Amino acid sequence: MADRSFLDTNVLVYTDDHDAPKKRARALEHVERARLEGWGVVSTQVLQEYFVAATVKLRVPVEIARRKVELFGRFQLVQIDLPDVLGAIDLLRLHAVGFWDALVLRAAQRAGCAVLLTEDLRHGARFDGVEVVNPFRTG
Repeated sequence: MADRSFLDTNVLVYTDDHDAPKKRARALEHVERARLEGWGVVSTQVLQEYFVAATVKLRVPVEIARRKVELFGRFQLVQIDLPDVLGAIDLLRLHAVGFWDALVLRAAQRAGCAVLLTEDLRHGARFDGVEVVNPFRTG
């Protein structure tokens, strides 16, 4: 995956999900490749969502989740600002996607990502230059 790619929250969360071993293995593989090959992008929104999901849903200790936020924050980081929020609202209106997904799409677009790795949108969908790829899809 040579092109810059955006890692959605679910990819990061699955790195801690021991109840979904296949997805966990795939998530760990993608995160490691993104780190080694330098193509990973996340946003401040994704880091916040990861922290909440990991500590509340998966009961990851706060200290470990905090450390992982630090590590994930070493990817290219998109800081969400007002133009991103407004752009997400426009994407929501144009493409009928949820607001939080639209904000992720907006961050991926702003970072120049060709790919958004997520299971939250339809695999293969394209949104203004960003292709959705479900990294957990089989077959």
